[in-house]
Amino acid sequence: MRHRKQTAKLGRKGEHRNMMLANLVCSLILHRRVKTTLAKAKAARSLAEKMVTFAKKGTIHHRRLAVARLHQEDAVRILFKEIAPFYKDRPGGYTRIIKLGQRRGDAAPMAILEWVEEPYVPSTSTTAPQGEESPVTASSKEEGSEKEAPSAEASQSSESKTESTESESATNQESNVDSSPAQEEEQGEKKE
Repeated sequence: MRHRKQTAKLGRKGEHRNMMLANLVCSLILHRRVKTTLAKAKAARSLAEKMVTFAKKGTIHHRRLAVARLHQEDAVRILFKEIAPFYKDRPGGYTRIIKLGQRRGDAAPMAILEWVEEPYVPSTSTTAPQGEESPVTASSKEEGSEKEAPSAEASQSSESKTESTESESATNQESNVDSSPAQEEEQGEKKE
């Protein structure tokens, strides 16, 4: 029995598990959001929050500890320069897990692991049934059509203005330019 054992083994040996979680946290740092299984997201959440705590302390010792755990210096640099100052006043709980449902192939429960302050915008394909629109997308389409209507009228009026200026410039050019006999014949044929 595994009483009081907190480590999620995830079907891997210790070294493989540690590297997988480190790569998952580095992807979270670089991309701000990771889609993975629910068990991996729960295991990676604790590591990600420990790394943010290291970054908030900001000493060279904590930077070295973070590099030793994550093995990617560019991700640690982003963690210390961008993410840690963003959460300097927050006492904890830097990540959230959003459950997505089951994966199609093996029915594994899927989830999104993301930073708390990043806004979550659900995709329309997962929220609305087929053939229906979600209220958010319907209202945004209505706003978009209202915005497009004035711009369409403005573009039509600008087109008519350009056409009138082109015709005026063409008549001015015809009167100002000495035309050759060949051009006069062509203009005569066009008028007829």
